[in-house]
Amino acid sequence: MRRPLLLGLTGSIGMGKSTTAAMFAAAGVPVWDADAAVHRIYGPGGAAVAPVGAAFPEAIEDGAVSRERLRAALGRDGQALARLERIVHPLLADDRAAFIADCARSGAPLAVFDVPLLFETGLDTQMDATLVVTAAPEVQRARVLERPGMTEAQFETLLARQMPDAEKRARADHVIETRDLDQTRAAVQALIRRLQGDRDA
Repeated sequence: MRRPLLLGLTGSIGMGKSTTAAMFAAAGVPVWDADAAVHRIYGPGGAAVAPVGAAFPEAIEDGAVSRERLRAALGRDGQALARLERIVHPLLADDRAAFIADCARSGAPLAVFDVPLLFETGLDTQMDATLVVTAAPEVQRARVLERPGMTEAQFETLLARQMPDAEKRARADHVIETRDLDQTRAAVQALIRRLQGDRDA
């Protein structure tokens, strides 16, 4: 069983990361979504419920981890985030490993990992290649401010928490500028062909 080539996909808010990940999925490439994996392990019966409940009993509601309650607990304790990460990161690693094993069993030549904090968490070092999606700053701003309830202040706060786009692009093996859907889809399909060609070489 041969494992697939692992492509880490990331991009700052409003750059089109989720849309691009969906294009890989539509092209038949299996995609591991970090946010969806967190929802999975936090949900009823999820792997994180018991250990998170042991560390933060107030965060459990109806047999699942309540993100709202968990955020409140984290806000009260400066060391809490580190404790939470020690619980959650190994569980997410197990989830990724199971996904990779499934891809290998199915013979998938390529697998994409949609991870917002790919570089910040060091997960890029576990990938065979990385892809950053980007857009002009004015395009990014316009997209984000179109979101319901989003304000300029919230946008600036979110930006400040993320690694600058220029640094992500400098660290990436591949960059796609998401100007419009057709151009982005063509770039995704070209990259799939290239990476699968490299895998078969």
